[in-house]
Amino acid sequence: MDTLAQLKAGQLAGIKRLDLSCGLTEFPREIFDLADSLEILNLSGNALHGLPDDLHRLHHLRVLFCSDNAFTELPECLGQCTRLSMVGFKANQIENVPAAALPPLLRWLILTDNRISRLPAELGERPLLQKLMLAGNHLEQLPESLAHCKNLELLRIASNRLTYLPDWLLALPSLTWLAYAGNPVEMAVEVASNDTTPNIPWSQLDLAQVLGEGASGIIRQATWTPTTGPARAVAVKLYKGSITSDGSPLHEMQASIAAGQHANLIKVEGRVIGHPEGQAALVMPLIEPSYRNLAGLPSLASCTRDVYEPGTRLRAEVALRMVSGIASVAAHLHRQGITHGDLYGHNILWNEAGDCLLGDFGAASFHATADSLETQALQRIEVRAFGVLLGELLERIETGLSDENRRALEVLQERCCQPDVLARPGFAEIETLLA
Repeated sequence: MDTLAQLKAGQLAGIKRLDLSCGLTEFPREIFDLADSLEILNLSGNALHGLPDDLHRLHHLRVLFCSDNAFTELPECLGQCTRLSMVGFKANQIENVPAAALPPLLRWLILTDNRISRLPAELGERPLLQKLMLAGNHLEQLPESLAHCKNLELLRIASNRLTYLPDWLLALPSLTWLAYAGNPVEMAVEVASNDTTPNIPWSQLDLAQVLGEGASGIIRQATWTPTTGPARAVAVKLYKGSITSDGSPLHEMQASIAAGQHANLIKVEGRVIGHPEGQAALVMPLIEPSYRNLAGLPSLASCTRDVYEPGTRLRAEVALRMVSGIASVAAHLHRQGITHGDLYGHNILWNEAGDCLLGDFGAASFHATADSLETQALQRIEVRAFGVLLGELLERIETGLSDENRRALEVLQERCCQPDVLARPGFAEIETLLA
């Protein structure tokens, strides 16, 4: 993290990225001294409520983060920034999004956790728009102009006030990762009440080290000593109460339980009761250390695509075992009326034998199990995510795949990613083809 003193002393000349989080109430004019080099500006975690009208003087600016500030309106000066493509204003108090505030090259817009009830029609006039994050607002509808956003791949609209999903949304040719939990349209779905998840008293858990932390919560190793039976090591996920970029952590918990059991899912041992602060938590098995994440999160450059370790190579039998496992668990979830919403390599744990586990239900949503056109579309949006994953694994298969089998998998990948949503295969057919 850079310091305001360094900026004011002229010690940051030539830098491409500036991070300032120091209780700012006004935009430091010294930032303009960096205009010939600055590409990424992060002013998150301050007390800003406005930006200068001449922000466009930062003529190399591509990325701007202003989350956790005090903005009530998306600043119109952003629209004059000709190279600005990523804009993040999460967790402010934004109510108004003027059309003039939308940069012409807008590719990635984050307005999560604000107070927005309406978006301008001009949002659909940003042809490069690829990632749109709107969870935790007051939206009752989306602008129909978004139907023109043929490159839109990731859409987060959870925890709003949407009563229906428009037909044009379900027909977007590139839409791949959709989260809409916590809207009236999802709450109207009848979820099967076959929950037999046991309750585990907080008093039976002895928490140890932190294993990981994400937007929705913290995972800690623990010792579980049940009333009957021996004590054993487990993992405990303690959910946060705040809105994440995907939606509500409590919706994630609900989906994790409703997903049921499958060989390629991390089993839920039970829900925690009696936490002293009322915090929601789940108990899960401790994953063997031989498992690791298949990929890393998308970067600022890749936007919607995972980042794999350089030189990642897979044997054909390992990759195909993973592909079959993910197709199987996705089919299972769809039968339960659940779309995962975040079917990505970074949410898959795998080992050298090709065993894999799909995790992180933060973007999961419920849909009707009846075979309607809406259900088919929602499921086949997720099929495109599988197609992207299949393509990424095919690129990394090093040995053991015949030309004939490779071509067959490439054809399947193309079918999964074709722009006609309803023409894509369902996961039942994909399972059959892979078998």
